[in-house]
Amino acid sequence: MRAAVLVEQGQPLAVVDRDDPVPGDDDVLIRVDACAVCRTDLHLRDHEIEAHGLPRVLGHQVVGHVVARGAGAEAPAVGDRVGVPWLAWTDGECRYCRTARENLCPNARFTGRDVDGGFAELVRADGRFCLPLPASGDAVELAPLLCGGLIGYRALRLAGPEVGRLGLYGFGSAAHLVCQVAVHEGIDVYAFVRRGDGPAAELARSLGAVWAGPSDGPPPVPLDAAIIFASAGELVTQALRAVAPGGTVVCAGIHMTDIPSFPYDDLYGERAVRSVANLTREDGRELLALAGLYRITSHITTYPLEQAERALADLRAGAFVGSAVLQVAT
Repeated sequence: MRAAVLVEQGQPLAVVDRDDPVPGDDDVLIRVDACAVCRTDLHLRDHEIEAHGLPRVLGHQVVGHVVARGAGAEAPAVGDRVGVPWLAWTDGECRYCRTARENLCPNARFTGRDVDGGFAELVRADGRFCLPLPASGDAVELAPLLCGGLIGYRALRLAGPEVGRLGLYGFGSAAHLVCQVAVHEGIDVYAFVRRGDGPAAELARSLGAVWAGPSDGPPPVPLDAAIIFASAGELVTQALRAVAPGGTVVCAGIHMTDIPSFPYDDLYGERAVRSVANLTREDGRELLALAGLYRITSHITTYPLEQAERALADLRAGAFVGSAVLQVAT
């Protein structure tokens, strides 16, 4: 099979021929149709977070069809269309797994970091952690839901139940998907973009945001909650000043630069700052159901597998709006 492989962190991906993976007892083998590109892939490539067991195939927003199963795999069946998300495996026994918090399992493995991911023609995945996908729908449209959509959805739920005005900092893959969920649920969305980024602001307004403006400035009204998708720590202090008393700031990235110090007055008034860690399979089932109900659409730029490094470079440079997707099957 062909695969885009991270051989050394901080260096470009290498597109190589590799042996086809062989599924273990609980695994399924999936022929990849598309795999969306996540900022976490970029953090791994740029060595901002550690990759394990190099060389490693990146990619954790995989859409494909099952072509083989291990001896112990009960589901999904050969021919089923599935998604492979970031969460690849948990022990099922720790106190977090036993209390519906498998996203915090200390022994968890993650797709594209601990096990090979979907920047390849084939991927092996634990069938218990694959998400069933509808048979219809374009694979490149579905792929960004499997991390950008999931993390955005989890962050929205952690923002609290009484959110009427929501700020989204960093209007990229995750934000443009969760914006649609929030709008469908009657929430006023305020999109914060890099100063001068007209295309991102235009996309936000087209998806129902009531306001779009620069992330280094204030919103026109106090917010009930804010979600930060950008990896810039200074946005935490910006968001704290933007939320009203009782508001919550949710940091939705796996990596963020250091948060600057700030006066206690910015936190006072029962404001809260919290992070999102990974996702659960239940998050996936809920979000995928809502995506169909709300008719969530992905704004995408596609690349062939051989241009995986270019896709990461364009993500780093902010060269596109919405999501980047590797179109693996041709």
